[in-house]
Amino acid sequence: MSRPFRFGVSLLVSAPGDEWSAKCRRAEELGYDVILVPDHLGMVAPFPALVAAARATERPRLGTFVLNAGLWNPALLAREVATTDALTGGRLELGLGTGYVREEHDTAGLPFGSPGERVDHLRHTVEELERLLGDPEHLPRPVQRPGVPLLIGANGDRMLELTARHAAVAAFTGGRTGRRTGRLAPITAEDLDERVARYRELAADRAEPAELNLLIQMVVVTEDRAAAVRPFLEYVPHLTAGQVLDLPIFLTGTREQITEQLRAQRERYGFTYLTVLEPYMEAFAPVLRALRED
Repeated sequence: MSRPFRFGVSLLVSAPGDEWSAKCRRAEELGYDVILVPDHLGMVAPFPALVAAARATERPRLGTFVLNAGLWNPALLAREVATTDALTGGRLELGLGTGYVREEHDTAGLPFGSPGERVDHLRHTVEELERLLGDPEHLPRPVQRPGVPLLIGANGDRMLELTARHAAVAAFTGGRTGRRTGRLAPITAEDLDERVARYRELAADRAEPAELNLLIQMVVVTEDRAAAVRPFLEYVPHLTAGQVLDLPIFLTGTREQITEQLRAQRERYGFTYLTVLEPYMEAFAPVLRALRED
């Protein structure tokens, strides 16, 4: 039996208090289940933004999508997580990743490290958070028990192994990012098949299956799918137009076509938790409502 769909929106643009609250309320009105914030310099600070979102809304869960583990000390992060969970009434979902933009680390005066070192740091962070927040003597204490749900954004084998072992939500980007630029290079639908299959192998002995998340990069509601995809072909020269139209992270077509595409992707990959970016929050809402009936 497939899980029901769940929908998140990642809010990227900072705003004064009233505007931020109005944006969060709008996400709730549209039916989003989770309000998410990223962790990049030049964007909103994650934890105060989520506390403000909690004050403006009643229903949605609130999450980081995803924290750059290299910018955080585990003990200080445990304090932030526990405090935010308490201040949001137990609505927090913690998303973690390795980080992938060297310039952000340079600006913060923090080491970037090799890919392997970044995975090692994330593993240490996850294990320390489990130890600290699982200690009944730790102060402050999170509200949720047995703990704040953990999402890990992963693609490589070591990251998928870490996700299989620790995360309640396994998040896939449907792409690979450049080591310096952080620019997303989409992988084919077949490549994503292989990555999800690899995760399932690593997670085969889990007592409870994880929720599978996909980050949607673009939503274009149109009658002409071919015309919609044409401007983006120069950015993905390794893919044909047909392959781009088949990308799970790129949704284009009528509302009905997009709805059917996502139902098919749930059957193919198991993605039931879908995240869209703020610019597409309104455009995706009719699709959300249609899928809510599943």
